[in-house]
Amino acid sequence: MFEMKTITIVSILVLSSFSSYADVLQTRRVDSVTGAKTWEIQVDGVFFSLTQLLPDQVRAFYVNRGFTLAQIEPYASSCVYMTVLRNDNAPGVIHYVSGNWPVSVNGRHYELVPVNQWVERLSGSGVKKSAVIAFRWAQFPPEQEYRPGGDWNQGMLSMGLSAGSLFDITAKWDIAGKEYRARLKEVQCAE
Repeated sequence: MFEMKTITIVSILVLSSFSSYADVLQTRRVDSVTGAKTWEIQVDGVFFSLTQLLPDQVRAFYVNRGFTLAQIEPYASSCVYMTVLRNDNAPGVIHYVSGNWPVSVNGRHYELVPVNQWVERLSGSGVKKSAVIAFRWAQFPPEQEYRPGGDWNQGMLSMGLSAGSLFDITAKWDIAGKEYRARLKEVQCAE
């Protein structure tokens, strides 16, 4: 009887320490000037972060690149984040496809809005070709590889959700075919 209680207590402590460890890995910061929030996590030598881009920031960025407010509004109001993925010291070259990153809201799964879908939509709305090129280059790459030692990239990523939505997102990557994951929980779209 004593042995079973000890095993149960030890099991609970071990499981709770893993849960606490997972929660400790995710941090959230708030920019004191803009109020924009950043969620970040480091898992298996890879850093992943999302920073809210306020709709007015997105509008200003793209109006300065040749869009009209009406042309960029669907994108600016689609819950956009500055996204960073960095290979600090993973055990090899990481490869990801952001289209494989599940987003969930209240247990329902959604796919990220693909960059090529946005480019197609914007191109069809009469946007100048130079503005579409600027848009494409500012996006988080849909697929990439990063070497250990700090290889990284950043860019804008649309969640396709409405203002204020709470969601979880799981970044997935592989190293030589073995899958790894980093999950950010309770991320909130800017309002």
